[in-house]
Amino acid sequence: MKNYEDCIIFLLAKAYQKAHGSLKKHLMPYGLTPIQHLILAALWEKDGQSAGDIGKKLVLDAATLSGVLERLATGGWIVKETDPNDKRVLRIHLTEKGRDYKPKLTQERDQANQELLAGMTVEERVLLKRLLRDIKT
Repeated sequence: MKNYEDCIIFLLAKAYQKAHGSLKKHLMPYGLTPIQHLILAALWEKDGQSAGDIGKKLVLDAATLSGVLERLATGGWIVKETDPNDKRVLRIHLTEKGRDYKPKLTQERDQANQELLAGMTVEERVLLKRLLRDIKT
């Protein structure tokens, strides 16, 4: 590699900054951050997950997750409840607000994705997703 502009890590970091900034802008009117949206999306798939399971699924450490969950609870998006069968487990449930905003928030995320990928063909989009999934695993 001759310079930093050819470095994959640099290119991925810059792509992340652009994507994160775009989603952040779309979520700002709702008072949400991209990580908060990600947690809501995990709960839309399966409500009532444990905080530990959400952390594992989204690869978030306990300290980060705890703060994000607290802010979501304060904002009225989720409710945290102790599992009645195991007091050590914290269950996370969507509130009515958390469920009701799913269509709007999903639309905002989809729009941010479309803006980011606007200059790509369908084949390039599919290839990019595949390559990113390969790197992730």
